[in-house]
Amino acid sequence: MDMKSNKDCIVFSLIAVFWLLTGCSISYSFNGASIDYSKVKSITIRDFPNQAPLVYPPLAQSFTEGLKDKYIRQTRLQILPENGDLFLEGEITGYNFTQLAVKEDAYASETRLTITIRVRYRNQASPEEDFEQTFSAYRTFSNDRMPQDVQDELCQEIIEELADLIYNATVANW
Repeated sequence: MDMKSNKDCIVFSLIAVFWLLTGCSISYSFNGASIDYSKVKSITIRDFPNQAPLVYPPLAQSFTEGLKDKYIRQTRLQILPENGDLFLEGEITGYNFTQLAVKEDAYASETRLTITIRVRYRNQASPEEDFEQTFSAYRTFSNDRMPQDVQDELCQEIIEELADLIYNATVANW
């Protein structure tokens, strides 16, 4: 093959690849969301009241705002106070400290903070995706630290994990 036909072959290949890429409609997202924005444009996220037997007062607002923030950052959905195409509501059902890792002196060396959330999800565009599910996450800390000293930090970490779990269950379709 001569030099001219090599160049022609390369140019033709590049044009074909460009044509295929622009002619095909592939929706690919790096945030994991698989939302059809032609059908779904908004989400309503109701406040999640704290109905756990042990109540940590800032948790309800922190969780609700953390969940809203996840959808704001990861999607193009508009958050509406009512009548969103997607709808999330639920309640905090558990906020528990559990003693773990008992030492030889019969005292626990670690404590686990667990937060449990019950979620109801409705998708107006695809009602077959509706569900009610419980999500739970925890963090463990050393008993050298008091719960009141670590709970703000641990709650933030747990809220982020719970928001990820709920997000993946609702719009990531994993």
